[in-house]
Amino acid sequence: MQKIYGKNGKAFARMPFFVDVTLEKIIMDFKTEVTRLINEFLLTRPDLFLIDLKISASSDITVILDGDNGVSLQDCLDASRAVEFNLDREVHDFGLQVMSSGLSEPLESPRQFRKNIGRTLDIVLTDDSKIEGELVHVDDEKITIRLAYRRPKLVGKGKEDVVEDKDISYSEIKKALVAIKF
Repeated sequence: MQKIYGKNGKAFARMPFFVDVTLEKIIMDFKTEVTRLINEFLLTRPDLFLIDLKISASSDITVILDGDNGVSLQDCLDASRAVEFNLDREVHDFGLQVMSSGLSEPLESPRQFRKNIGRTLDIVLTDDSKIEGELVHVDDEKITIRLAYRRPKLVGKGKEDVVEDKDISYSEIKKALVAIKF
């Protein structure tokens, strides 16, 4: 450690550069290890998939899972154990939360869209326009929404019912939620 003198003449200690690099490396190694453990768990459970993994500066780990057939409490417990039992709290203290993606969470991956075929979605597009319709098809590039609406008749008075399918690429979707109907 070196003594460095500030403008006010008081000395303060300066840590060598390698200490900062080592701390950063420890944090990155921790994130890499947590990610590896979650991925290993998911290999044993191909019906589950990762939606989000966050690790805060204070080492609080948040894992959000979804599944082709939903996520049970036991699934969350198993994922939690896969991480917690394989990390050493003596080396790195951490907090851990494992949860399922809820209905109020936006759909993000094609796999999430696939499991919601047949449901009504509320979609906000990147141009901020809104669409509500039934999800009828999903592939790796786009989704297809069935829109049902009324429009004025082309001939005569009154309105007619119209049903049409609209393809929407994932890049056009700003936010997509499953519509909750009561």
